[in-house]
Amino acid sequence: MPEFFPRRTIVWRLERTNPFRTLTLSAAEMGLLTGIVLRLVRALIIPHTPESTAWLYWVFVGLVLCGAAVLHLSNYTVRHWIWRAPAFAASVAAGEALTSLVLIAVHREAFGTGRATFIDWPQMAWLSLAITSAIICTFAALLAIVVQIVRYLLLLSEHRAHTVGAIHAERARDEEGA
Repeated sequence: MPEFFPRRTIVWRLERTNPFRTLTLSAAEMGLLTGIVLRLVRALIIPHTPESTAWLYWVFVGLVLCGAAVLHLSNYTVRHWIWRAPAFAASVAAGEALTSLVLIAVHREAFGTGRATFIDWPQMAWLSLAITSAIICTFAALLAIVVQIVRYLLLLSEHRAHTVGAIHAERARDEEGA
């Protein structure tokens, strides 16, 4: 007769991630937060910075964008980066655009040598999207290349060349079948 009630049961434990990790899992949340921070820092720093040191702001922007992209993308495999990097860039640009609207409303958004108006906002949003996408997608592509090279070198150093050959053969079969 079959057992309807097993003598041994499996105990399942729910593992909760910490809040920071949960934040980094979402491209939208992480991107919006990064965009808001970047635009607020820009509003605080750019009007008071001489032009000779303005390049430091752009270095800061690049480091923050690349760091935030690493925090988000490191949760996923390289295969998923193809769509996650542009989605993250779009979220950052959306966060910047929304923050820019608020700053324009309170007359704190700089544009050129004066203050930005609502007429300038679409141009600023598109420029933000273009710059952010270029930085994040280029960085993600370079990071993916480095990750794949390091993985390959680790396999070779462990004398697992047969694994490298098997992966290559499997990918070749997948491409022929597609």
